Amino acid sequence: MAGRSIDICICTFRRPELADTLRSIAALEKPAGSEIGVVVADNDDEPTAQELVKALTRELKLPIRYRHAPARNISIARNACLDASVSDFVAFIDDDETASAAWLVELMAAADAKGATAVLGPVRAHYRQDAPAWMQKGDFHSTLPVWVRGEIRTGYTCNVLLRMADSSLRSRRFSLARGQTGGEDTEFFDAMVKAGGRIAFAPEAYVDEVVPRARAAFDWLRRRRFRFGQTHGHLIGHNTPGLRRVGQVCLASAKAAYCFGMAVLTAVSPVRRNRSVLRGIMHVGVVSGLVGVREIRQYGLAPQEGDKRAA
Repeated sequence: MAGRSIDICICTFRRPELADTLRSIAALEKPAGSEIGVVVADNDDEPTAQELVKALTRELKLPIRYRHAPARNISIARNACLDASVSDFVAFIDDDETASAAWLVELMAAADAKGATAVLGPVRAHYRQDAPAWMQKGDFHSTLPVWVRGEIRTGYTCNVLLRMADSSLRSRRFSLARGQTGGEDTEFFDAMVKAGGRIAFAPEAYVDEVVPRARAAFDWLRRRRFRFGQTHGHLIGHNTPGLRRVGQVCLASAKAAYCFGMAVLTAVSPVRRNRSVLRGIMHVGVVSGLVGVREIRQYGLAPQEGDKRAA
């Protein structure tokens, strides 16, 4: 379909890998008849990515709009991208990912075929040679949507296309309260679906991500899974009556116990054992969210304190 506009949005925080992301965008196959723009939102306190973006704009001949969106809060950067765009579609990709040549074509084809509000694509993780063998074998870092009874009910922003004219996205923005804990994308898509939006999947719309050493560790996965669970617990517990919430707590606790039991039974297999432990930790996080424990802060920390990113 001709005459449509697409903005590719990237939130960044002190990442030199942004250059590779932008180069992959310059090499994209373009959907027929579509006009493509790029928005880069810099979440650092100072506009540290501005010179790099200027240089790449000249080198790659890309129509890039730079926005300084400070405060080390990823939701501020995501919202700056949405505010800067007046296009029919917005695609999000992370600043440490590279898009496959057919990425945008595949996302748009799925949007046209399925009429969805949002289309998710897969993120393929690539491990360094020094990553633990069990992690590489089990592929613990690649990202795929989760189906519940045949539907995708929430999403992620590391590989997604949004149909901005859909009523479920009208004036919708990312929660500033979750901009340093994470889970802002989960909440965004959960609210979109509850407002009538639909999510589809484009299995060939790949982006690739090299897993840095800091994330190739069980402790990073543990914290990540726990936070996923906390966010889910807060969402399902919101406005839930007391007795029903108690039931949800009991269910999540039982699931956690089952997962930890399976970890014991599969202890000889590091992949199966660790997968079960991490799933159990996620359910413990659900319990934490249901009872109202404050979510852990993951992002926006000084580089020496945490992951060197705000996204």
